[in-house]
Amino acid sequence: MKVENTPIVILLADDDEDDRMLACDALAESRLANTIYCVTDGEDLMDYLHRRGKYAPPAVAPRPGLILLDLNMPKKDGREALREIKADPELRQIPIVVLTTSKAEEDILRSYDSGASSFISKPVTFAGLVDLMKGL
Repeated sequence: MKVENTPIVILLADDDEDDRMLACDALAESRLANTIYCVTDGEDLMDYLHRRGKYAPPAVAPRPGLILLDLNMPKKDGREALREIKADPELRQIPIVVLTTSKAEEDILRSYDSGASSFISKPVTFAGLVDLMKGL
């Protein structure tokens, strides 16, 4: 029996434009049919998830099946956004993978304590990022 993987919407929250572009390229390279949407900071992330402002139309902001979350972002950092998402009954079921440059043990422990599904340090190479996308 063959199991089909259903494509999901991936929401990437990262303030670094180069990292966002590399993530999109890595997803394309991995030949996965998932669609990736991007936001640039924690406030934008919460607006997307609550469909506020420019994200009000459902077609503009489909519910993500996975959130890739950077911890170090302006306005509202990923740590605060993670806590808010996991405290919200409508959003808490969305898996969140913390994808960040931080390797601090405190960030790792706090992320898991706040409800992150996984904590991954950003790969240094493009090939590493492609492998990461394939593993999602």
